[in-house]
Amino acid sequence: MTELDTRKRSALITGGAGFIGYNLAKRMLADGWNVTSVDGMTNYYDPVLKRRRHDMLARSNSFKAHEIMLENVEGLAAAFAEAKPDVVVHLAAQAGVRYSLENPRAYIEANLVGTFNVMEMVREYKPEHFLLASTSSVYGANVDMPFGEVDRTDHPITLYAATKKATENMAHSYAHLWALPTTAFRFFTVYGPWGRPDMALFKFVRAMLAGQPIDVYGEGDMRRDFTYIDDLVESIVRLIEVPPVTGKPAPGVIDSLSPAAPHRVVNIGGGHPVGLMEFISTIERELGLPAIKNIMPMQPGDVRETYAKAELLEALTGYRPATPVDVGVKAFVEWYRSYYQVG
Repeated sequence: MTELDTRKRSALITGGAGFIGYNLAKRMLADGWNVTSVDGMTNYYDPVLKRRRHDMLARSNSFKAHEIMLENVEGLAAAFAEAKPDVVVHLAAQAGVRYSLENPRAYIEANLVGTFNVMEMVREYKPEHFLLASTSSVYGANVDMPFGEVDRTDHPITLYAATKKATENMAHSYAHLWALPTTAFRFFTVYGPWGRPDMALFKFVRAMLAGQPIDVYGEGDMRRDFTYIDDLVESIVRLIEVPPVTGKPAPGVIDSLSPAAPHRVVNIGGGHPVGLMEFISTIERELGLPAIKNIMPMQPGDVRETYAKAELLEALTGYRPATPVDVGVKAFVEWYRSYYQVG
């Protein structure tokens, strides 16, 4: 690949071969950024899918990729030195609620140690804005809906959620100590083309096309604030241009802006929850196939319902996710059929 164009703004994205990272990098390249991806290509799910995403991005001369783990301090330092990022978007993490019950150590190493290493680089290079991914899972045992950014998040019910809340707190301390403008965004059930194979939509479509049953947890009595990937990316690129400034809250809404640091938490969700059975019906209509439902009880770490207050996101960016589930499911199914060459 050629050298990156020094006249362009530069972004470093950790997890750039991931579902969200790939889609964000693709959008930022189209918007005229230099983009550097740092991704460890772990085998939590098929690395072939991740490498295919990187290969797609590498068609641009404004893209560079580093295949390293965040625990690799020397490799991470080299990537930062080359990128000299104006903006850092930290998406890399060990994801998955249920997997945290099977392999908890992976969450400590990737989410805590890895995030610490990224923050040390951010402290050294002082980008205009540091943004990091959190999750709606931090709301844990809260039952009041919709979830607002200033609601208590003291009762996580999985280690995954606990590590994500910890990274929010770690980032706040760095924002305070080193005056680093920082935004942590909490994602709500992201889905769409190039999605993760461990997520419900991917698993349902794969099983239904193969004539296999799908596991429906919580007896199907669950609701989620499904957020289409393009809406999520649009929210992130707009938030990039709104770094927090201590003492300058967003007008007209309850802001999560810290009183002690340029640090803010923002939900990225539309605030329109959809029932799990309705979601499955949408997939059935799009595939033209009935789902063979294996009705299951609630799983450890799951919650019945999540959905977001979106007022702060809209106040900051003029935007909130609004893609209907039927549109998003259709786009995913079209991608899946094309990528896996299934009729």
